[in-house]
Amino acid sequence: MAATTAPRFSPPLALGLPLALFFLAFVLAPMLLLAYVSLHDDPAMARMGPAQYAKFLGDGFNLGILANTLWLGLRVTLLALALGFPLAYLYTRAPARWQGPLLLLVLLPLLTSSVVRTFAWVVILGRQGIVNTVLLDLGVIADPLKLLYTPGAVVVALAQIELPLMVLPLITVLSNLDGNLRQASLALGAGHWRTFRQVTLPLSMPGLLAGSLLVFASSVSAFVTQTLVGGGQQMFMPFYMYQQAIQANDYPFAAAIAMLLLASVLAVAAAINALGRRSKGFVHA
Repeated sequence: MAATTAPRFSPPLALGLPLALFFLAFVLAPMLLLAYVSLHDDPAMARMGPAQYAKFLGDGFNLGILANTLWLGLRVTLLALALGFPLAYLYTRAPARWQGPLLLLVLLPLLTSSVVRTFAWVVILGRQGIVNTVLLDLGVIADPLKLLYTPGAVVVALAQIELPLMVLPLITVLSNLDGNLRQASLALGAGHWRTFRQVTLPLSMPGLLAGSLLVFASSVSAFVTQTLVGGGQQMFMPFYMYQQAIQANDYPFAAAIAMLLLASVLAVAAAINALGRRSKGFVHA
């Protein structure tokens, strides 16, 4: 009997090959092309060089836009965490019959386009929107408040839109925690707050980090929400990139902006991961 030849790829590798090819074709190749475009000194892309990066990093205005974008991502992440952690904790402590409706409320924003949700916030926060109308009818204010086109409006709108990205990882981690640990802490004399602070919160660190990374990366690149709710009066990196590429036709500079934003987000992600690994609540494999 002839000896059978071994397969060229093991089953796990064979199953992962289409995904790897998709990643190479639609993620890595465009990123390499973007990096190549950014390494041109002039809009006509006739000369190679790092002039676009020097132009961005040597201008305080450009650095201010980058800092403002990263600060926006941090504020959105903190607000989403403040809203998402109690919601995820409530889900895990709720009876089984209530977990389905709560999960539906969490997933509902994902079933709607971000453009639709952003326009909803425009309607809510406008001068003749729901908030101002209610306050005027109640006699709380005499004139409409300027709620739209403000930094706070952008933060609140993005936090609501990105909230599922924070809640879902937290629900996964909190649902897998051993309930005996909480009961043991209570039995040994620790109160509910101390048990939450010293047992539940440290063990939920992986979900907290995952949700924070997802919310931060998504919020700093949310061009639609930043533009519509901010009204173009606040400059962030995505809108700045759009201006340079579409209005100024300076594609090398726009590509350099994109690469610097990507590098900044990756640096923040690396810092958050390093912070999580140094915390005593991080679970090592």
